[in-house]
Amino acid sequence: MSNRTTVTAFLLLGFSDVPEVQILYFILLLVIYLAALMENLLIITAIALDHQLHTPMYFFLMNLSVVDLGSISVNIPKAMANSLTHTRSISYAGCVIQVFFLVFLIGTNVFLLTIMAYDRYVAICRPLHYERVMNRRACVQMAASAWTSGCLSSALHTGNTFSITFCGGNMVDQFFCEIPQLLKLACSDLYLSEVQILTFSASLGL
Repeated sequence: MSNRTTVTAFLLLGFSDVPEVQILYFILLLVIYLAALMENLLIITAIALDHQLHTPMYFFLMNLSVVDLGSISVNIPKAMANSLTHTRSISYAGCVIQVFFLVFLIGTNVFLLTIMAYDRYVAICRPLHYERVMNRRACVQMAASAWTSGCLSSALHTGNTFSITFCGGNMVDQFFCEIPQLLKLACSDLYLSEVQILTFSASLGL
């Protein structure tokens, strides 16, 4: 029987070992993060305070901004902390959480964009029925279904990824935990699992 060491943490290899370069990465990530944070917070505030913007399109746009806020907050702060402290490690639990929320928010983003496309379709092709089809209750239900579907798809991806045994080391060639990079560390041949994940993601995107 081969020896298999239980992985308790991962090493993220996305950044340089040179301290000066790591500081540069930190500054660049900080600027990008603050810009994205400010942009999305301004959108959310403007929509919440202006009653003229309380329409289905802006309601979904506000949801999209919340998703964007979450997406950049899942991996960027950890990457900045690693650059500032010159470390690369992330705990096993931290990696699971990062993967779950990243896939959850990306999936929700896709579902919300689909709903927004449907909203525009109804507005252009069925303008006389728009208020009846896209009423407040329908919008809330569609937004809730987007968040729920994103959560379910993320649970599927995350559960599938972390149900495997890792024995190919603990070095992830990325600055955050990413499913394709984690699958490279698996003990068994996961070709079929990778194909299933890619097929499901492609179907979701379409």
